[in-house]
Amino acid sequence: MALRLIEMVIQEKDGEEVVELLKDHKLLEHRQIRLSDGEVLVRILLDAEQSEAVLDVLGKRYAGKEGNRLVILAVEATLPRAEPEPADTPEQAAQEEKSQERISREELYEDIKDAADFSWVYIAMVVLSTIVAAVGLYYDSVAIIIGAMVIAPLLGPNMALSLATTLGDLSLLRSSILTALAGIVTTMVLSVFIGMLLQVDPATPELASRNGVGMGDIAVALASGCAGALAFTAGAPTALIGVMVAVALLPPLVAFGLLLGGGHLALAMGALSLFLVNLFSINLAGVTTFLVQGIHPATWWEKDQAEKATHTALMLWVGMLAVLIVLILLFQKS
Repeated sequence: MALRLIEMVIQEKDGEEVVELLKDHKLLEHRQIRLSDGEVLVRILLDAEQSEAVLDVLGKRYAGKEGNRLVILAVEATLPRAEPEPADTPEQAAQEEKSQERISREELYEDIKDAADFSWVYIAMVVLSTIVAAVGLYYDSVAIIIGAMVIAPLLGPNMALSLATTLGDLSLLRSSILTALAGIVTTMVLSVFIGMLLQVDPATPELASRNGVGMGDIAVALASGCAGALAFTAGAPTALIGVMVAVALLPPLVAFGLLLGGGHLALAMGALSLFLVNLFSINLAGVTTFLVQGIHPATWWEKDQAEKATHTALMLWVGMLAVLIVLILLFQKS
């Protein structure tokens, strides 16, 4: 796991208190550098998986004071190499056992929030990926479709929606829904327009494979949601995982637009059902993965609110997915 450097400026009189607060936490290095005006710079070097517990302690005590700010920096390497000291107290041993191989809640939040920001670049990438995917589906070219998945910016909004559900964060929930909806509407409108211009053949294998839902499609979407959440919590590069998520979402949505624009309404509804099942599955898997990894708000009152919101959202995701699958099965039988 990577290293993190936590810095903050506090009053010199609070320096001993910081030492006491952190005595049961596993740190690689802790220094306090005296500044002017009776202040000290606190620098804490530690493993990334230990950072959340330390940030919770320091944030609760100091972040609420006016002018105080904790800064978390990613550390590429140190010389000499940072070697953790063995736990010498039961509290440190318990803390080590509890630690998860993931980045802190604050880092995760900032990474996902940035990935889900609405911008004209985001819309431009959606437009480009839609055009490329439509061409790939029209010409039955797997290579072109994969190229569209590489540039499709669909991972961020969906993981932001899952994280917002997990934390009960209404601000992130609103922004993620708006960003996701903007991408979905843009893709639908553009692909319908392209379908009206082209002579769409619904028998084309790449189109025909996306006008219905199978259990394999649900498994792929669930795996994509888990992989997307794990990639963010591990602080790993998300580009390749984003391709996997885009595979589950963009081609079915573009196929829906092409078939609808070409006048094949029944087949278009099949493609739309595949997109919706994948969308619900990805977000359900994302929320579940965040919960399993111990992602929760910092304070107990926020945690209580988040648990209620998460339970409600999980019931909605599962309910909508179950209803949609039942309707699809009934439709296929009829």
